[in-house]
Amino acid sequence: MVAEHFGKAADAAIAGDDIPGDAYVIEVRVAELSQLFNVIDPSPFRDKDLDPNAEEFIVGWSQTAPRDATLALRVYVEQGADPGARAEVLRDAVHTFFNVRAQAARRRLRQLFHRGRISLAIGLAFLAVFIVAGDLVARQGTHIAQILHEGFLIGGWVAMWRPIEVFLYDWWPILADARLFDRLASMPVQLRYRADHARSAPADEGYDSDAALDAALEDTFPASDPISNQNPSTVTICTPRSRRAATPGT
Repeated sequence: MVAEHFGKAADAAIAGDDIPGDAYVIEVRVAELSQLFNVIDPSPFRDKDLDPNAEEFIVGWSQTAPRDATLALRVYVEQGADPGARAEVLRDAVHTFFNVRAQAARRRLRQLFHRGRISLAIGLAFLAVFIVAGDLVARQGTHIAQILHEGFLIGGWVAMWRPIEVFLYDWWPILADARLFDRLASMPVQLRYRADHARSAPADEGYDSDAALDAALEDTFPASDPISNQNPSTVTICTPRSRRAATPGT
C-alpha cells in the first residue's frame, strides 16, 4: 500500500484538507508536486493545467465512485518544501482546473442545444415539405406514385434524425461530465510528504510560495519506480524519457 511506502502517519508530513472517513479517496503518488501539472503550460502555478495523465487518472477513478459519494484527492509526494503552503496552492490549482472543465462542459452543452434547435427547425421544415409532396404525388393513384409517397415520408423522417439524436442521446453525457467536474472542483485535497524530505519554507515575509513552485517546475525529478502491491487507485506520474536524460546527475 502507498501509506506503507511512506511509513506510519507519524513519519509523514500531512497538510491540506481533512478527508471524511466515508469519502471516496483518489490517491496519486509523485516524486515531486510539479509533476502533477503540465510542464509546457506557461500559466502561474495556480492556473496551470493538470498533466494529461494525472487528469485522465483522477477523472477515470472518480467515474467509478457512487454518485452520492464525497470525492477526495490525496497526493503522496517524496520530495518537497513547506507542505502547508503547497497544499493550499495545490487545492486551489486542482479546484480551478476542474471548475474550468465544468464551465467548458456546460458551454458545449449550450452549443449542442443551439445546434439541436437549428437542426430541429430544418428537420421539421423538410418533413413538412416532404409530407405535402408525398400527398400530392399519391393523388395520382399509381403504383409508382405510392412508392414515391413512401419515399418522401422516409426522407422527411431521415431529416429529423440529427435533432432527435441531440435531444434524446447527445446531451446527457455532457451534463454528467459537468456535474462530475463540479464534484471534483469542490473535493478536499490532502498532501502528504515523507517527514525526512519535508523542508520548511523561508521565514521571510516576502517569500512567494507561488514563485517558488513555478521555479520548481524547471527542475522536475523523475518519479521513483512503482512500489509492489500498489493501491489500485494510485498513479505514478513519470517525466518523459527526454526530460530524464536531460536531468543533471541521472
